Amino acid sequence: MKKISFTIVFLLVLISSKMHAQCDIKNRVLADGTMTYYFDPTNFYTTKSKSLKINIVTDKEHFFIALQPSPFPPKKEGKKIKDDLVIHLADKNVYRLAHYDTQYRHNDSVMQVLYLIDQKDIEAFSKFEAIVAEINMEGTEFVRSYDFKLHKDAIVKQLACFLKKEDK
Repeated sequence: MKKISFTIVFLLVLISSKMHAQCDIKNRVLADGTMTYYFDPTNFYTTKSKSLKINIVTDKEHFFIALQPSPFPPKKEGKKIKDDLVIHLADKNVYRLAHYDTQYRHNDSVMQVLYLIDQKDIEAFSKFEAIVAEINMEGTEFVRSYDFKLHKDAIVKQLACFLKKEDK
């Protein structure tokens, strides 16, 4: 009987820690003093030739999708990326997110492109998983298209964490 009780308690602790880990929100103070909140990037797409990591970033006022494509262009070419992101969700609608910023981080070993999620689209992004993203990689090729294979619901889960925290 003690073994069964111990096993049940152990499983409950394990499950609750996994649920808590899903909302592992990190923060960073930018050079201008703005506090941003984010998740570690999640793999959405991976092949031998290219990959795409994605995560949600917020300043508590606006929500951004941060993309980390690989391979990425050199800084001189990458700064030319100014087009919007086109993303298809499971609700069969196509959303256009405005380009916000292109950054090179970690001693230029990671390129990150930020796209602003329109306030009117937050609800859709918090309910429907991502299917396809199209990025115009200016200066390197035309439109790079990613059919998401992995963690399609990462945006939904990350937004749920942020929106749950805002409600409190």
